[in-house]
Amino acid sequence: MSVTPSIASLQDFSPDSRVWVYQSDRPLGADESVRIGQSLDVFCRQWTAHNQQLKAAAEVVEGRYIILMVDETRAGASGCSIDKSVHFLEELGRAAGADFFERMRFGWLDEHGTLHTADRSGLSEAHKTCVIGEDTLMVNTMVQNKRDLQENWLLPWSRSWHKRMV
Repeated sequence: MSVTPSIASLQDFSPDSRVWVYQSDRPLGADESVRIGQSLDVFCRQWTAHNQQLKAAAEVVEGRYIILMVDETRAGASGCSIDKSVHFLEELGRAAGADFFERMRFGWLDEHGTLHTADRSGLSEAHKTCVIGEDTLMVNTMVQNKRDLQENWLLPWSRSWHKRMV
């Protein structure tokens, strides 16, 4: 697996396609990631808004993040359809024994490209002890669309929103 989402499989999605990033409260094993990815594929093929099929895709990244994308050039995601995705992810998380709505865990890559995560106090400690420096690549879970995902998924600490958390 790669820390960078495999955007190549989404080449026919508009750059303005909406993106949601969900983070697991624990690392998912390889088999779990495959099963969750398969469930996400089924969900995306059946996901509708106002009885219109949504052009959607999802991916498990590094056994920690779920990226959900909708290309709204054909049909837009409505409040009800977004609620469907949230309920689906809640149920998927319950079945896996994981919480995909973890918002206070932060990810970064070390100099070898290995993903590390920590809670807020761990992030502060990593920064204070220089484990995280100005050039450390941080995982930007706040991306909003495909273009943002492609360009800003990994941001150096010096340019990331994570600095506000320490």
